[in-house]
Amino acid sequence: MRKRKSPLFGTAGRAIPVGLVLLALIGCSSVGMSNDKPASPLASNNNGPSMNEPNKSAGVNVDGRLSAANTRFGFKLYSEIGKQSAGKNVFVSPASVALALAMTYNGSEGETRQAMARGLELSGMTLEEINRAYSDLHKSLLSLDPKVQIEVANSLWGRKEVSFRAEFLQRTKEFYNAEVSALDFNDPSAPSTINDWVKKKTHDKISKIVDQISQDSILFLINAIYFKGKWADEFEKANTSEQDFTLASGAVKKHPMMSRTGRYPYLKGKNFQAIGLPYGNKRVSMYVFLPEKGTGLEDFLKGMDGQTWDGWMSQFKETKGDIVLPRFKLDYEITLNDALSGMGMGVAFEPDRADFSGMLQTGQRAFISGVKHKTFVEVNEEGTEAAAVTSVEVQTTSARIERDTFRMVVDRPFFCAIRDNQTGTILFMGSINEPM
Repeated sequence: MRKRKSPLFGTAGRAIPVGLVLLALIGCSSVGMSNDKPASPLASNNNGPSMNEPNKSAGVNVDGRLSAANTRFGFKLYSEIGKQSAGKNVFVSPASVALALAMTYNGSEGETRQAMARGLELSGMTLEEINRAYSDLHKSLLSLDPKVQIEVANSLWGRKEVSFRAEFLQRTKEFYNAEVSALDFNDPSAPSTINDWVKKKTHDKISKIVDQISQDSILFLINAIYFKGKWADEFEKANTSEQDFTLASGAVKKHPMMSRTGRYPYLKGKNFQAIGLPYGNKRVSMYVFLPEKGTGLEDFLKGMDGQTWDGWMSQFKETKGDIVLPRFKLDYEITLNDALSGMGMGVAFEPDRADFSGMLQTGQRAFISGVKHKTFVEVNEEGTEAAAVTSVEVQTTSARIERDTFRMVVDRPFFCAIRDNQTGTILFMGSINEPM
């Protein structure tokens, strides 16, 4: 029989037991914290895009610095992942990873905090500004349109006998709307309790993020995101047919290819074509980038970064044309320790150097032992369904243009990204080398 979860929050100033951390997209809530007030009830929020000017979205003022930082972070992370995933399908949620680390960042101090801020591209923003910006971003993302469904959920699961700082736990609730629970990590059913939560929040698309719990694990902070969007203009199933898809190796496979003619945001670059396929009321779109024949996907991606991306986003023009796109479905998972260390966050993973004293009530040292990321995506004639979970495990040391037309046949490896056009937030991005 599974043991009952006990609440982590007590009265002000009291040591609070808890223990492990996982998360996935963007979730927070903008309320100030006090060190001597009890934690407040859960809330829900979101938002953010261009440079230092706030972006107004769904009545929410969003700090543009956060969106710019998340874009830079996303492409840096993608570049690092590419070093260990060359030629393979990749699909990640940079927003999920950024949020997971932002929540963990709230418990960091000193050199560790500086390193995480640099890695997350958040240098120059105060902790309060970061938390409030994520809160506004969350609010905005949850108010999209009837044809686009985004669900963001956060939870914090702590080892029940460990004492955490009240202000750290309060921030996870106030700014990130986290469900906070103490759990008996020695109970064999503890991983299942966490995984059941993940499965529910991702609508059964991701069923497991915790395999086992180490004796040294003290905290899992989990954020899960679920996305489902219907195309603004659906593909007719009758137009889907088996066609050739050429792999990077030159081998050719037959695969179901969807097709339609319409007006879409379109960009013809130096060595690529790109199209924006909008969902619902067109606030969110999937952008598909197809390198020209003779230009490999890996070579194309080498020239992609946050600045280049922003430049491309400003150049799309509505154009009439034909699009042929493979139907695909895939699951992806990766451990991000090496990628994040390569981005300058290595100190957070070092037991003897990491400083998360802002997290623990006692003087015990803690470090990030693992960052695990899982995603799911399915693209078909009706639209797209996707989900992501990021886990951070903490351990202790014991205008219409008519003149142009286009034809874009995505019959070879391509890059795609799902972007909130209003805030500039990239929800998911991926390289599809072989559609499944």
